[in-house]
Amino acid sequence: MARTSLRKDLPLHRDASARFLPWLIALMVYLAALALGAALTVQQVTARWDRGLSDRATVQVPPPPAGTSETLQSRVDAAVAVLETAEGVREVSVLEEAETSALIEPWLGDVKSLADLPMPALITVRFEAGADIDLEPLQARLAAKVPGALLDDHRQWLGELLEFSNTVQILAALIVLLVGATAVASVVFVTRTGLAIHHRVIEVLHLIGAQDSYVARQFQNHSLRLGLKGGIVGLLLAVATMLAIRRLVYGDGTELLPSPTLNDTAWVLLAILPVLSALVAMLTARWTVLRTLSRMA
Repeated sequence: MARTSLRKDLPLHRDASARFLPWLIALMVYLAALALGAALTVQQVTARWDRGLSDRATVQVPPPPAGTSETLQSRVDAAVAVLETAEGVREVSVLEEAETSALIEPWLGDVKSLADLPMPALITVRFEAGADIDLEPLQARLAAKVPGALLDDHRQWLGELLEFSNTVQILAALIVLLVGATAVASVVFVTRTGLAIHHRVIEVLHLIGAQDSYVARQFQNHSLRLGLKGGIVGLLLAVATMLAIRRLVYGDGTELLPSPTLNDTAWVLLAILPVLSALVAMLTARWTVLRTLSRMA
């Protein structure tokens, strides 16, 4: 077979349709990276909260009713006594007033001027690892000893958070699949357009002995370069967007929302996107060329 330079005979880089392919892939990778980043962030936050709260509970001890001789401290001591004697309890800790104030400060601002606000005392309870504790009897004992005391094991809240996390991950997966399908369709269109433009040259190459695989290799290498270029641009734009969102959310030091910080594994997954986009573009172009040429034979 003659060693004809297809880069010279098939100037694919000059095709008008191919010029838009890197930008289309950049947009696809940008959307996929944002969706994947959001899903990974929510998953990490959910896992962190689950680890921190799954073996813990919080007891709220409200102030005593007005007109009684009972004090808040005596009610706290009574609640602690009940908790420390409960089976499966590993540690009981009473939050200091300053710690309680710090918890509500993001919502109420500076609470130093709210000294007259009837704030409940908070007690954190840590259970033994793997302990299967029925909290209803413990709640009943607390209510009997300290009327109005409330035991919260965070199960309902964590369940709702887990459900939200699963929903976000499913939506992210659907977005990635939709983006991938759109990228494949774009590569197919651009490749078929290139085949139509260079139809006569390809026929000449066949006459001098060029195989379909030789032609396909030129298109797949061209698509690989375009896919990699577009993927890198899209990833950089997505990272810039994520950093801008982080700065916007935490620019004033507020920490009501979970930190959108990704771990090393998440960054590796995001870094794979440009390579994946390039491989998809390459394989799609090769398949399109071979399939199209086989019909022309």
